[in-house]
Amino acid sequence: MSVTRERQLVETFVEVADTLVDDFDVIDFLLTLAGRCVRLLDVEAAGIMLIDQRGHLHAAAASTENARLVELFELQSDAGPCIDCCRTGSPVVNADLEANAERWPRFAEAARDSGFVAVHALPLRLRETVIGALNLFSAQSRVLTEDDVRAGQALADVATIGILAQRSLHQAELLAAQLQSALNSRVVIEQAKGVLAERRRISVDEAFTLLREHARNHNLRLSDLARDVAEGSATASELLRA
Repeated sequence: MSVTRERQLVETFVEVADTLVDDFDVIDFLLTLAGRCVRLLDVEAAGIMLIDQRGHLHAAAASTENARLVELFELQSDAGPCIDCCRTGSPVVNADLEANAERWPRFAEAARDSGFVAVHALPLRLRETVIGALNLFSAQSRVLTEDDVRAGQALADVATIGILAQRSLHQAELLAAQLQSALNSRVVIEQAKGVLAERRRISVDEAFTLLREHARNHNLRLSDLARDVAEGSATASELLRA
């Protein structure tokens, strides 16, 4: 692993550690990690899925709208690298979409239509407990090396530690409530992106960037700001103004 990669990983771990405070914003934390995965692993997009208390998988964070839509399609078709990764607890690496057309027919077609040629999935796992997976999407036929996979798994482990930071494994009910809260926040954020995109006449990706920057610049929780935008609250009037 190059010195540059090691330095970037250290910087990422320091940045993430700085966010792990009481009542930290889980969604913003996962979005930060997804963005760092793109930068560190030379992939075009990254996303994170989480398992709720009923064992259902949900798209929790994605670095681009394209990746989020592909993940949603994977959930709808109940087939794809992330599904396999969560069920087995094992990574799926360098899965060429054309070669896996029969394995995941609908997912492979949707991912190729979005410009991706290969996918990877790394488990969010602590010992035997799998709470989700990290998805990586490549638009070029570049193979992830062993170093890439180790770096990616380290980031997936950081995501797992972040989610479980204030919960021990025996506190299953509290963990389930935290995961469900994060997933509920994601729904509100998607609604706010749509409202903001329509009101400002911009793309969904641009709307999300604007939403997140506004939350950070005004020291607001992303989920709280998203709820204000979705409800058209007066506190969000500045952001909604076209």
